[in-house]
Amino acid sequence: MSYEIYVVSHKDNRMPEGNIYIPVQVGPAKDDFSGFVRDNTGENISEKNPNYCELTAQYWAWKNRKADVKGLVHYRRLFSKGKRMLGASLEKKYENVLDEKTLVDVIKKHDAILPKKRNYYIETLWSHYEHSHKIEGLEETRKVIAEKYPDYLMKFDEVMKRRSAHMFNMIIAKDKVFSAYSEWLFDVLGEVEKRVDISGYSVSEARIFGYISELLMDVWIEQNQIDYVELPVMFMGNQNMVKKIWKFIARKFGFVKQP
Repeated sequence: MSYEIYVVSHKDNRMPEGNIYIPVQVGPAKDDFSGFVRDNTGENISEKNPNYCELTAQYWAWKNRKADVKGLVHYRRLFSKGKRMLGASLEKKYENVLDEKTLVDVIKKHDAILPKKRNYYIETLWSHYEHSHKIEGLEETRKVIAEKYPDYLMKFDEVMKRRSAHMFNMIIAKDKVFSAYSEWLFDVLGEVEKRVDISGYSVSEARIFGYISELLMDVWIEQNQIDYVELPVMFMGNQNMVKKIWKFIARKFGFVKQP
């Protein structure tokens, strides 16, 4: 069995150690980062990175890499071996990054590994998206699913009414699962892309397809009854939680201007 976890980064940043980790450089930087592969080789959608975010690396891995198990993580968000590591130093976190032995043991028993769910408590996934982003993208996504994948529509509506989800576009899965999910995801997003004019969007809002995809993972996973296990996500850097919580509440109650 071969295992590859693609660590997506637009910066020449520290990477986790171990043969299972493949640093992938995304974005427009002209210089190649040492030890990284780029998502603009082979069959790719690298030029869409401003809109698809880390998904350009997922597409590249789906189309170009050969491995029995494939995974997608972010240079600032990595799976741990099992501990949450809240309050731990950066060095301690790197010591507890998911390693090959743990990965092999876990993936023997399950088809996929997902991050622990993020809870929103005071609002649904749909309302959180509406308060944080331009809602037209999610509205068009629902229409696309209704037209192209009607069997998924009930699950989509069910997921959108929830207050928690597997976020961050992070997944490790057996190749058959990774490929099937990627095929469905990029088909849906590609159709939404044709229908939504983002020419007037801000740089932040132009990341629309990266945002939407976070809400689609649970739809596909549950519709296809994928056997998965959750692992904690470690944030490899400083987080201003007070600021994040304030922004969340402010958007919910209209204290800040909507996108």
